Amino acid sequence: MADNGEVEFPILCETCLGENPYVRMTREPRGQECKICTRAFTVFRWLPGRGMRYKKTEICPTCAKLKNVCQTCILDLEYGLPVQVRDAMLGQQDTVPVQASNRRDYVAKLENSVNAGLIDFSGKAQPAARQQLRHMARSEPYYKRNRAHVCSFFVKGQCNRGNECPYRHEMPDSDSELARQNISDRYHGSNDPVARRMLDRTAKRTDRLAPPTDKSITSLFATNLPENITQKDLHQHFAAFGELKSVIMVPKNSCAFINFKSRAGAETAAQAAQDTGCIVNGSPLKLTWGKSKPKGPASELAQKSKNTAAVPPPGSQTSSDLYPSQDPTAQGSSVK
Repeated sequence: MADNGEVEFPILCETCLGENPYVRMTREPRGQECKICTRAFTVFRWLPGRGMRYKKTEICPTCAKLKNVCQTCILDLEYGLPVQVRDAMLGQQDTVPVQASNRRDYVAKLENSVNAGLIDFSGKAQPAARQQLRHMARSEPYYKRNRAHVCSFFVKGQCNRGNECPYRHEMPDSDSELARQNISDRYHGSNDPVARRMLDRTAKRTDRLAPPTDKSITSLFATNLPENITQKDLHQHFAAFGELKSVIMVPKNSCAFINFKSRAGAETAAQAAQDTGCIVNGSPLKLTWGKSKPKGPASELAQKSKNTAAVPPPGSQTSSDLYPSQDPTAQGSSVK
C-alpha cells in the first residue's frame, strides 16, 4: 500500500467484485473524499458483470480495515453481514467517533496500526457467536445485489428507450424504509433497516425454539435438509444431546423428525440450535419443536381402528402361513 490513500487494489467482497475473473477497473488517485473520515482516497470503478451497474469504492481502505468491511457495500468481509448484525452477535461496540472532526483524527491516529495489521477486530469473539454468524451468512455470493437501478422514467410511465434502457423496467418495492439507508449508518451499525430485519428474524427463530408447555413433546422437526445428508449424519449429530428413540427422514419434503427418549435431550438440542444454529455436515438446518399428539374422540377412534387392523381374525392365515420359513433347520426345508 502506498501513502496518501493510493492503493494498488481495493478491499472488496466477492459479491461486489462480480463473477467475471477478468474484470477491468479504472483507478483515480485521490478521486473523492471518504464517506466516513472525509479524507481523499483512490477511487476504483468497474463493471461487475453483464447487465449489472457500474460500482465504485465509497470509503477509504483505512476505514474499511477498521471495521473489516468492503469498501463498496460496507458489509462484513468474513460473513457478508451488516455491521449492526455482526456487532450485536459478537458483543462489539462502535469505537469510531460519529462527529466528523473527531472521526478524522481518530482514523488518522490508527492508520499506521491498521496498515501494520496490529488491530484484530473480532479476535476475542466467543466460538458460539462465530457459529451463529456462520449460520446467518450466505453460503455463496449474491450477485443479484449488483443489478442496475430502477428506471425512474419507467416508474413515471415516460421512458421511451425500451430494451436499450440500461436501467431496470420494474416497479420499485413499496417498502420505503430500505431506500432511506445511508453509508454512515451502515458503517457505524445504527439504524440499518436490513440489519433490523435480520435481527428480527433471529428473534423469531429463538421464540420458535422455546420449549412448549406440553411436556409430552420430545420430538424436533428439521427442515431445509440438503440431498447429501443421511439418516446416519442426523443420528450422530443429535445423539450428542441425548438418547434418541428414532430419526425419521422424509427425503421428498427435505425434512426429518428427531425423536428423543427424554424431554431433557430435546431441550438440550433446541438450546444448542438456538445459541449456535443447527449445522450438520456444514449445512444449516431449520429446527422447530414437534407438535403434540391430537387428543379427543377422533384420535381414540383412529387408535381403535389401528389396533383392530393389527390383530388378525380367528382362523385367518398369517404371513408365516402364506410364506414358508426360510430357516434351513425348519421341517421340510432342504439345503443344497
